[in-house]
Amino acid sequence: MTQNKVSATLSAADRQAVMSAIDTIKQAMPFLVHLTVEERKASPKVGDRSRGFMLNCLDAAQQHTDCLPRSFDVEEMQKDMQLMEDLYPVLMALTELHSLVDDTYFTAQCEAYTASLKVYDAVKAHEDLPGMKIVVEQLRQQFARRNKKDTIDSTPQPMAAGVS
Repeated sequence: MTQNKVSATLSAADRQAVMSAIDTIKQAMPFLVHLTVEERKASPKVGDRSRGFMLNCLDAAQQHTDCLPRSFDVEEMQKDMQLMEDLYPVLMALTELHSLVDDTYFTAQCEAYTASLKVYDAVKAHEDLPGMKIVVEQLRQQFARRNKKDTIDSTPQPMAAGVS
């Protein structure tokens, strides 16, 4: 027998409360940005190991402003560093929450699919009952193999130029 790891419901009111809480979080951080895949790829690769380097560079920038180009904004660098520090615990909490929601969704999905397979097997076993053949055929569509050749053969082909 399979183990039922999750047995829960999410009421419409609770789902709305969660969605409202997410909206509240977004409103509390109106500065959040969305990057495209291309923008992310074009950005420097920075990780946790870079933090010390960035802090040392900020310290150097604050102490040696005369070495920097006039257009360099030390205050903006300091703001970016502070925002990075302030967002880190939020990021960790949201990452944990995302992982929990994702794992729970995945588990519920797997359990529902496993239950569906049991229903399918039971219905197939009683295919000889009146009206059951139609149900079995409908459910069997999930497992119909799709052959690439069949797809290509069934696609209307354009006629060659000059052929009628």
